[in-house]
Parts: sequence; structure tokens; C-alpha cells
Amino acid sequence: MDGKPWGALIAEGPSDWQILQQGPSGTATIALSGRWAPKESMGLLGASGGMVEIRLVREDSGVPVTAALNWRAAETDADGSWRGELGWVPAGGPYRLETRFNPKGNKLGEWSLRGDMRHFLGVGDLWIIAGQSNASGYGRGPYDDPPELGLHMLRHHGAWTLAAHPLSDASSTVFPAARETYNTGHSPFLHFARALKRELRHPIALLPTALGGSPLQDWHPDSGPLFANLKAMVDLAGGRVKGMVWYQGETDAEPGRADDYLDRFLACVKGWRSALKDPELPILTVQLARYRSERPGEEDREWSRVREAQRQAALRDARVFAVPALDLALDDTIHIGTAGNMTLGARLAACALGAVYHVGEPGAAGNRGLSHGAPEWRPPDLAEIAMDGTQVVRLRFSPVTSRLDTHDPKAMPFLAEDADGPVPIDKILYFQRDSVKLFLARTPRGTVRISCGHGENPDTLPMDMERQMPVLSFHAVPVSS
Repeated sequence: MDGKPWGALIAEGPSDWQILQQGPSGTATIALSGRWAPKESMGLLGASGGMVEIRLVREDSGVPVTAALNWRAAETDADGSWRGELGWVPAGGPYRLETRFNPKGNKLGEWSLRGDMRHFLGVGDLWIIAGQSNASGYGRGPYDDPPELGLHMLRHHGAWTLAAHPLSDASSTVFPAARETYNTGHSPFLHFARALKRELRHPIALLPTALGGSPLQDWHPDSGPLFANLKAMVDLAGGRVKGMVWYQGETDAEPGRADDYLDRFLACVKGWRSALKDPELPILTVQLARYRSERPGEEDREWSRVREAQRQAALRDARVFAVPALDLALDDTIHIGTAGNMTLGARLAACALGAVYHVGEPGAAGNRGLSHGAPEWRPPDLAEIAMDGTQVVRLRFSPVTSRLDTHDPKAMPFLAEDADGPVPIDKILYFQRDSVKLFLARTPRGTVRISCGHGENPDTLPMDMERQMPVLSFHAVPVSS
């Protein structure tokens, strides 16, 4: 054998294991091109030309995905180049892309010259994973969160693979800006992807771009090296994604950064959407979990301000959504553990299914015949706050599907402040299913402000008991008289 390649050779096109982002019609287009070369020793008329043909089959059976995607002629030039396109590829997979070179005069299609193939392709949705270490994933304990066909990822070495922990493995990276200092571990996002695939019934791909310890400024769309890195990964993946999951803010929960976090984050969101050419890009944010500092309480106000900024971002931007994490157990002083990651992944998936895919709504993808709407995915948030007399503050939360209560009757998750500073709270009363009364120890002076989940490591938050969903933390919300 002379070792020279022959047949149809793919130079540009999808890679093994790649997931293509589907469009609004639930389909994608596969474009590819390459070279063709005859094998004269076969005795066929390959030297005088012929036609490259392409098709898409199911990986498990070899059956064409649709009749329209069976062998189709590509544009084949006499100079040895070719190009082709397979359109209206339906969401699903795994698929196998096949090519062949049919020499001029050959009457036996199945005996055409061989062509390059691409295996385990899919059409579905791509999700960016961005932020800092809890987005990279530092869960250290054992887990039952295995790889699965249809859950794929673009790894840092630049190739597509099955998605598997650790998602932020930087071996042989071609994206050095996101290289972690330490070995990462378990993250919430494989479970997130699995829950989406189970409900939507199409492949899900992950693009891990997070970096531990990264401040928001490193994600700025104009000057941030991590956003440039993110954009490069998205471009390599085809240039289009379904959405972003964002878990960041710990590094900004300090003096000089926390006060304007909301404005800076919303400016980044605007820039991200512009750079990714998607003005409706959904962004699922995780409200910061707890932090067990070596100097407890030193940055309580800053952590509270960042959490409030994350809550406010979801109130101000209809395509930003906040998911709570303050109830989740840690594996160290700051990183959510494996059990908490599984819970967080499920919450993020529920948020995506409800807010992005509108599962349960008539005609929505993934409806699966649900006639009464999907389960409530939104966390309880502060809906009303007012004085009830001179020393009682009344709060109402929404949505609450069962009843609002606490796992720890001795917990003091609320903070009241007035013109003179903190106002002691004598008692907390949970009542009328969705409401709370705070009985103050003294009559406040001036504006009263209430916080919930204050500080780096707050007391246990109230919970929507049946679905075990904590309220979103809030900070210094003024009470109307």
C-alpha cells in the first residue's frame, strides 16, 4: 500500500461527538467540504472524475435519518475539491455522517470508493458554563453522576467528547485562559444536562468556560480575557448556543466591588448578548451559597449586597433568572459538595425547563402531554413588605406552593435595621401559608430595612416546605409604612 488517502476526504465539517445547536424549527444544517482522490489501482474510472456523495444515518442502525438525508450529491469539482450540505437535520442522535466517492461510470453505488465518516453526532442544545470555582465544580465526595450518550461537551483540549467529570479538566488545553490552578471535581452541570435531556428528549452539550477565583471584570465583553476565551470556545462549537449558566460573585463580595456589582453585571449581560449575536440569550444565575470565612462576619454586608444584586438582576432583566443555593452543604469553606451539586443541577434544570423551554405550556417543546402546567420552578421571593402596627413587620413571599416555614425554629434568618442600627427581633411567626411576621423588640426610628440571609454564613432560610426550595436572599429592603 502506498499510504496515500483516497476517496472522499473531509477537511471542514463536524467532529466526532459534536452536538449542533438546533434552530427555532428544531433542526440544524450540516455543512462540510474537502478533497477527493481516486485509487487508480482499483481499475475503476476514478481518474477521470466522479461525484462525492454524503448522507446521515442513525449510529445504532445505519438507517438514514430521513429519506431526504440519504445519499445526496455534493458539488464536486474536477480540481479535487468538493462541498456539500445536509439541511433539516432533526434534533436527536447519535448520528453518523458518511461520505463516498462515486467514480464516473461506476454503476454499483455500494462499491463506490470509501469516504471519511464522523461518528456520534447530535442535534440539540448547547449551554455555556461560566463563572468561578463553583461553576468549575469542586465537589470532592463520591457521586453517582455517570456519562451518558447524548450528553456531550467541548473539552478544553479542543475536541468533542462525552460529558464526564471533571468538566473543567485542562489537560492539553487550547484555552489556557481558563486553566484551573487546582484539580477540579464534581460540578452541578452534568446532572443539569441529564435532566434537560430526559425531559426534552434531545442531546445537550456543555461548554465549560469557568475559572476559579475570577472577578466579574475578567468576563467583561470588551476587555475580559475570560470572555474572549468563552467566545473562542463558542466559535469553535459552531457560534450558536441555547443559553448560559452563570455562577460567580464570591470574588466580588468585598469592599470596592460589591456596591456596583448589579450595574457591572447587567452591562456584561448586554455585551455578552451583543457579542454572541443573541439579544434574547437566557442567563441562569446562582445566588451565592454560604461562605465559612476564617474571619467570620468581616464581609457580611458585601456578600449580602452581591446576593441582592443577583436577585435584582432577575427582576430587571426578563431573560435573567436567579436560583438559590444558600441551603446547600459545602465540602470545604466555600465550595458546594457533591450532594448539593446534584440538588443545584436539578434546580437549574427546572429553571431552564420552565423559563427557557416553557415545558408544560401548550405547544412547548418537551410538553409530553402535560395539561395542567409544569411544576413550579421559581423560588419564593419577597412580594410585599409593610409595617403592621408600630413594632411588627409583615412580609409575603411568592410563589409558595405548600407553606413557608423553617427547618430550625431557633434560626434568625432576618435582620432589621433603622436609623440607629440593628433592631432586635423578639419573634418570627410564619402564618397564612406564604407570610411572615417579625416582632421587633423596640419601636424603630426612621426607615426600617429588612434583610434575609444576611452575611457570609447566615442562619437557615425559610423554605417552601413541600418542594424544599429556600427563599431568595434579599438585603436592606425598605419597609413601607
